[in-house]
Amino acid sequence: QVQLVESGGGLVQAGGSLRLSCDASGRTTGYTMGWFRQAPGKDREYVTSITSNTTYYADSVKGRFTISRDNAKSTVYLQMNRLKLEDTAVYYCAAQVLATPRTSPTNWGHWGQGTQVTVSS
Repeated sequence: QVQLVESGGGLVQAGGSLRLSCDASGRTTGYTMGWFRQAPGKDREYVTSITSNTTYYADSVKGRFTISRDNAKSTVYLQMNRLKLEDTAVYYCAAQVLATPRTSPTNWGHWGQGTQVTVSS
């Protein structure tokens, strides 16, 4: 059983940066790791994911966000740059051995509790 704990959320001005971390209990080697977000009144949406050697991004964050992982530490990171007001949401870390399609939350079996990211003007 994989347990995930996110950290690093907070309040930041538009144009600023934040780095989120997701610490996993147990080894996550072989798992695809991902980040989703959910804004008030909206569905949970895919942000990015990483396999052993490939990264994927939603168009809305491509070029601004970077996902990375440290398997030795069982940690996944989300570096968010040039943040926009519309990036405001609760960000969730997710893990799954094989998530197909990766963009659907229903295909991910392990979730963290979420961390709030608020971008102000």
